[in-house]
Amino acid sequence: MLPRCVLRGMTLTDKFGRTINDLRLSITDRCNYRCVYCRSGNNGPSFAELRFQDYVRIARVFVSLGITKIRLTGGEPLLRRDLLELVRELRALKTLDGEPLDIAITTNGHLLADLAQPLKEAGLNRVTVSMDAVDPELFAKITRVPNGFEKVVQGVRAAKAAGLTPVKVNCVLLRGFNEEQIVPFGVFAREEGVVVRFIEFMPLDEDRHWSPEIVVPLNEVVARLNTYMPLRHLDHGHSETARRYVFEDGRGEMGIIAPVSLPFCGACSRIRVTSDGKIRTCLFSVREHDLASLILEGASDEEIADRIRYAVENKEQRHHIGEADFMPASRTMVHIGG
Repeated sequence: MLPRCVLRGMTLTDKFGRTINDLRLSITDRCNYRCVYCRSGNNGPSFAELRFQDYVRIARVFVSLGITKIRLTGGEPLLRRDLLELVRELRALKTLDGEPLDIAITTNGHLLADLAQPLKEAGLNRVTVSMDAVDPELFAKITRVPNGFEKVVQGVRAAKAAGLTPVKVNCVLLRGFNEEQIVPFGVFAREEGVVVRFIEFMPLDEDRHWSPEIVVPLNEVVARLNTYMPLRHLDHGHSETARRYVFEDGRGEMGIIAPVSLPFCGACSRIRVTSDGKIRTCLFSVREHDLASLILEGASDEEIADRIRYAVENKEQRHHIGEADFMPASRTMVHIGG
């Protein structure tokens, strides 16, 4: 039997006192885009996907341990044909307080226009769309997909119309590539009524091109946006990853997620499960905890819960990006889940 971590107040709490209530559940590492900061230009290997019912079971056990938020990720989760059924099953789960789960999804948006309303009807709360340029030519260069820009914009608008709000648009910034899109994204946020969030580039790409020089830090993003219109700072939650801002006239919310220049590990509330059923307690974990093998061996829910507790007890205190002892993650981002 695996040793248990302490279950305090019916919530998962690690040895550093952080409450873990946010599950990122990857349901595929397949993707129809080949974004330059994530994938190589080739069709690399994929890991196995679990059965639909296995993801439901994993989610149910996590919720029984205090998880209140589930975000479905990939790869591109909209490629799963059983996605709507999965969302309906998750919607039936209740938190320990008897409240509905907060269910969200992260997608590249390419297939979202037709699925936004069905996802809402199935029980999805919110959607985040990955979109790294508002210039169609640069968008195609980043994604390596021609004519994708309009599909993604249509998806963003469909999500907003369906009530999957607030719709968030995530942009990964790479110096020398798309930092000139910062101000245009400010305009986009105001015109489309969405929350735009800029994310510092992290060393999770397949080609291992990351370097500190490529990172566009938070202070520079704020300075560039201020040239367009002054920003004012908004309060954010204790475990919220983004520093939030709004333009001075109240239109256009911007967020900046700065894991490199302003790490937020001390307030981390997340745990991840990969599409092949491995627990990762940090994006930069070098060790995984296997749930899929337990399921295949016929383990009980309590045995699965024990492994989850053990993983949480051994969650890393922080990442070490940019430090001498930094070790690259054992998987790249597409194989972890965003």
